[in-house]
Amino acid sequence: MVCNPGSGAANRESSVQKSSTKSRPTGLWFEEDGLFNLDEEGRIEKQQFAVAASNVVRNFSFMPDNEVIMGQHRHCLETLFQCLADYVTEDEELVTNALETIVNIGPLIDLRIFSSSKPSFIKMTEKRAVQAVMGVLGSAVKAWHCAAAELIGRLIINPDNEPFLLASATQINKRLVDIMSQPAIDAQAAAIGALYNLSEINMDCRLKLASERWAIDRLLKVIKMPHPVPEVCRKAATILENLVSEPQNKPFLLVHENAFAEMLFGDPRYSDIFSRILYELTSRPSNKMASARGIWGM
Repeated sequence: MVCNPGSGAANRESSVQKSSTKSRPTGLWFEEDGLFNLDEEGRIEKQQFAVAASNVVRNFSFMPDNEVIMGQHRHCLETLFQCLADYVTEDEELVTNALETIVNIGPLIDLRIFSSSKPSFIKMTEKRAVQAVMGVLGSAVKAWHCAAAELIGRLIINPDNEPFLLASATQINKRLVDIMSQPAIDAQAAAIGALYNLSEINMDCRLKLASERWAIDRLLKVIKMPHPVPEVCRKAATILENLVSEPQNKPFLLVHENAFAEMLFGDPRYSDIFSRILYELTSRPSNKMASARGIWGM
């Protein structure tokens, strides 16, 4: 336990104060020598304890046998998401540890636990949890962007989490598209992985993504570079294929028809996807221009 150093007189005075406040036991915490009234040195030491504890919890999350237990432990999840929510004021290492822990157990997290009958220790809700992740995703610390994007991609795998994440779909799409433009290839991969999972959910997700400015351009850019991991390029191409499956998206995609044709005759690893994209774009024209330009077939 950490407390302020003091003279004997101060200690005697504290004893008098304690004895005079027996009728209000919670008053102790607000006295000068209370646990939560630490001096600067005490606060730093307490912060070090918190970081050390977060390291232990993070290490636990790497062990498969612990994932289920941690993913169903409400107090653990509340604490971790609260660390993300306080990213502006919390120690950067503490936030990093909390973020990496949640990513590790992400596929097993059901956000409905925050409204379950399990005992709650911190006022955390499904909405606040998503907002906490979005805060980190848009923070100035670029090292967090990759993990936050990956976390969204893992949380959305659970259908029970969809309503809470899709409520912020527009903001999520915009942020992930922004991350695709970053030079860090791991962040690009995480953003595309999350967008891939989102585009697989429903029509509304595909419509919102296609209308997001720069989304199609940046997906094509990742493939053209190309990204050093072929699977990332294939996911980017598959996202485009998912988008073209919605007739309402054709105006957004038709302006890139020449780029799709280049891809078709470019890397053979993705030619099958782009042949299907071009076929879908022109086989069922939604306007006169598309009809006049429909020259591709299977």
